[in-house]
Amino acid sequence: MVKNVLFFSDFGVDDNVAIIYSYFDEEINLVGVVADYGNVSKQDAVRNAAYIQQITGIKDIPVFGGAELPLTGESPQFYPEVHGLEGFGPIIPNMEITDLFENFEGIKTLIEKFKNDIIIVNVGRLSSLATAFILFPTTMKHVKEFYIMGGAYSTPGNVTPVAEANFYGDPYAANIVINFAPKKLHIIPLDVTNSAIITPALVDKLNNHYVATNSAVGLLVKPMVDYYYKFYKSLNPKISGSPLHDVLTLWAVTENANISYVEAPTKIIVNTGSAFGQSIADFRETTTKVNWPIHKISLSFDYQSFIHDFYKSMINNQKTP
Repeated sequence: MVKNVLFFSDFGVDDNVAIIYSYFDEEINLVGVVADYGNVSKQDAVRNAAYIQQITGIKDIPVFGGAELPLTGESPQFYPEVHGLEGFGPIIPNMEITDLFENFEGIKTLIEKFKNDIIIVNVGRLSSLATAFILFPTTMKHVKEFYIMGGAYSTPGNVTPVAEANFYGDPYAANIVINFAPKKLHIIPLDVTNSAIITPALVDKLNNHYVATNSAVGLLVKPMVDYYYKFYKSLNPKISGSPLHDVLTLWAVTENANISYVEAPTKIIVNTGSAFGQSIADFRETTTKVNWPIHKISLSFDYQSFIHDFYKSMINNQKTP
């Protein structure tokens, strides 16, 4: 079954690989992209969306300009050491964008077009999604499902000892989304995404395929993921590959995704201090749990199924513009 996806992205390496994955995967129908600040600036995110459109030749998917700043009011921090100066690792897109696409209200029309048959996948900061809940509360009820990459529940954070980057980057927004989502969220935290490893051997195997098939889209993958892997290897010399956080989150919407969830009350710490941005949940086996919003939190997935499906999709040459 084809899934219509509105993709909220901050266009770092794993975001871009996820978009390329959607390009090749026949089950995912990307119907719109919201370009946010996060791994890169909003301006660079909009530019990166245009660059991917240019490479793929698919220019009829609308791009919406998302948030430029978090709801905290702080200046966002970008991560060139992780994602490269432009969000593509070592690749420098040869194009400039002057129009920042202040067309966010267009997502309302898009959701109404695919009423009750559209899935939102948010793999960056949650500032834009929170804004949508504030501006369009009735429209957002017509979204079929929500998948959020964010949080760290039973594993350390990746920005602080307890906080994951997307929630830490704007915990106010994350708190709004968790409290005002019209249905239970599927939260895909570091607990599972850290294990969504793509090895250098698999990257090389894919690259050989893209060289043989002269796939301009596919040839973006290796330089980006190699750059990403170098960063992770510098932090953890024992790591066997690159964790594709955002690809796992997008894979989760597919029909055969073997991923398990625990329904639990959850909240985000918004008080400044050492716990700022921390995601916590009540996993106790008790009938008297805390009165927080209950959402679906993923704590396990089938790695072999993920890698099999990812590789199968990424060598699919049938899906064309």
